[in-house]
Amino acid sequence: MIECTIDGQIARLTLANPPANTFTAEGLLRLTTLIDELNRDAGILAIIMTGQGGKFFSGGADLKLFADGDKARARLMAQRFGLAFEALQNARPVVIAAINGYAMGGGLECALACDFRVADERATMALPEPAVGLLPCGGGTQTLPWLVGEAWAKRMILTNERVDAPTALRIGLVEQVVGAGEAGTAATALAERVLGLSPRAVGFCKELIHEARRGTPRHAALVRERELFVDLFDGADQREGVGAFLEKRKPRWTNA
Repeated sequence: MIECTIDGQIARLTLANPPANTFTAEGLLRLTTLIDELNRDAGILAIIMTGQGGKFFSGGADLKLFADGDKARARLMAQRFGLAFEALQNARPVVIAAINGYAMGGGLECALACDFRVADERATMALPEPAVGLLPCGGGTQTLPWLVGEAWAKRMILTNERVDAPTALRIGLVEQVVGAGEAGTAATALAERVLGLSPRAVGFCKELIHEARRGTPRHAALVRERELFVDLFDGADQREGVGAFLEKRKPRWTNA
């Protein structure tokens, strides 16, 4: 189950399937649908992902689903993981993971799909799938090396090394570590900083940053960068932003 609450321009998605907030096929479909709905709501500018309770962000998939070796179920789950986390990664709003406990397997892949990761000092992160004869199928083998480099990605996946919050910060897996129970508050503070920026400019910037991950040739990406810069001049927010700066006041964004 995934709970969705709206607080102004911030949506909070809470993974709520105790005891470990594991993913089901239905829950992954629900996440994909929620992201699509939030993408279409122009008033939502940031999303915070977290887990219910204080022990687990998410333990990933319930391994009981794979105990009977049903290949059809495995294919369905792999498809649902892929679609959900690609939707999360490509979401229009800025997405922040508040990792409030264990983020294991698909749980860590969910956090990897977010734009930022804030970790509780007690958090533990791992991709332990090979230890049970599986592999990460929610983008983990592709996104983790992008964030931490090939060597640390191999260390985590190929040796089943669990990473604590300080190590995660040091290797670039998370961007911030906070005190016990403070991940949600810190994630909200980041989201509020996003709200102070031009929504249209932020959306364009996020698109451009992802061009590098997609392997877009540098020349083509630079051309696109210049095109989007000029496209900003079609909207009112460009004039409002520059005008507010010159007038020494806060801008009033209209997302236009």
